[in-house]
Amino acid sequence: MIERHDRLPSTQDRLHQLAAAGAPAGAAVVAREQSAGRGSRGRAWHSPPGGLWVSVLCRPRDEAAVWVLSLRAGLAVARVLDGVLAERPGLTWPNDLMLRDRKLGGVLCEARWQGSGPGWVAVGIGLNVANPIPGPLAATAIALGEIRPGIGPDELVEPVVAAVAALSEAAGPLAPAELAAYAERDWLRGRRVLAPAPGIAEGITAAGALVVRQVSGTTTLCSSGSVMLDGP
Repeated sequence: MIERHDRLPSTQDRLHQLAAAGAPAGAAVVAREQSAGRGSRGRAWHSPPGGLWVSVLCRPRDEAAVWVLSLRAGLAVARVLDGVLAERPGLTWPNDLMLRDRKLGGVLCEARWQGSGPGWVAVGIGLNVANPIPGPLAATAIALGEIRPGIGPDELVEPVVAAVAALSEAAGPLAPAELAAYAERDWLRGRRVLAPAPGIAEGITAAGALVVRQVSGTTTLCSSGSVMLDGP
């Protein structure tokens, strides 16, 4: 089931309503425009017409799967984009998709718990497709239309929803094959970061933590936080 809207405050909020009413895993809400879209840590997410703004309901099997769901979702969406682009999108921990060293989109996972276990997760996907990139963001953000003129969000809705919906079947932490697939797209690996810990990013763990090697040679595992690069 894909519920479609011309305009919503937030596809995430609408999907939480459906989930609380008993909607099954795989239900999705898509809007041509959001008036109050949000990204990670409550940041506003500009969501004009032309982009893909969609939320997909997942009902993970266990708690470990919840913590890595944003990474699995990023991989799933990147694989969909492989089919429409001649270039391979990259991934940045914890939730961004990259193309040509600029941000293409992001993943927002919001979990709701029932008792001691996960009830559901609303997986929000925001992708710049044919929407114009504001001037101040042109150096750091990119839209698919810049690479493939004529592409629109409608042709991506169903394959993206299907790819993310399938993640409800995944259990536990990331498997070796998933870690290898992520490593092939890891845009952050080898770059110097100031946050969430200072050092050099060296990939992720099966539990979804970012590995940062410090100057001393010791490593820090970061389970949450935002990335701040040390330089361009």
